Amino acid sequence: MKKLLCAALAASLGLACAACAQESGGLFASSRPDSVESAELQFQTPAADAPAAVIRTSLGSITVVLYPQYAPLAVENFTGLAQQGYYDGLVFHRVEHDFVIQTGDATGTGASGATVWDNEPFPNEVTGLLRHYAGALATANADASQGNLSQFYIVSAPAGSVDADAADTLLSAGLSEDAANTYRQAGGAPYLDGLDTVFGQVVDGMDVVDAINAVETDENSRPLEDVTVLGVTVTTFGQAGAIAAESAPESAA
Repeated sequence: MKKLLCAALAASLGLACAACAQESGGLFASSRPDSVESAELQFQTPAADAPAAVIRTSLGSITVVLYPQYAPLAVENFTGLAQQGYYDGLVFHRVEHDFVIQTGDATGTGASGATVWDNEPFPNEVTGLLRHYAGALATANADASQGNLSQFYIVSAPAGSVDADAADTLLSAGLSEDAANTYRQAGGAPYLDGLDTVFGQVVDGMDVVDAINAVETDENSRPLEDVTVLGVTVTTFGQAGAIAAESAPESAA
């Protein structure tokens, strides 16, 4: 069913994104909603002590809340590598406009990666509680059967990327009404659900995600000018705002 859902949604959402782009005349079909009314976990206000990370980039800071209770291996690898300074200085080697922005490979090619377990890959951790809504933080792998390494992406699909027809397709495939409605409000890439591990969600800095999403790229979806990860600070949701604010002058473009 996952493969059929993926194919159906890819076709449906491709039409939705194209139509929105024609209406707006630009990369972003519509503004990010001020809020998303949803009972889905990724749109609930985290507790102050919830694990989080501030991803400082050359275009600004992105704050993500992490979900170790549902993706313990992915979170452990991400936070462990971050604390080792692995991500410092890495580039976003892949920017698929209105889809994902991707980094996490020290070679800058997208063909390599690392883990805290002597570079041994770890398996997917898929749960229906975490989905590829806009702003989702997920592991990146070319082949899930090979496991995951250090690469990750953030879903950059615009609001409006999941239209009514696509939402109906989701409902027909068995997705809950709340999840389908959340995709309609926030946008996202539901055809990736079940394929990659979602282990976090952007809670601040979607404007930075959008800025990276909008950079000019070559035919291989690589930015013509490097967008760099300056560093990743592991913290809590309650402390993340202060850390992001302190790093703003340094990370401003």
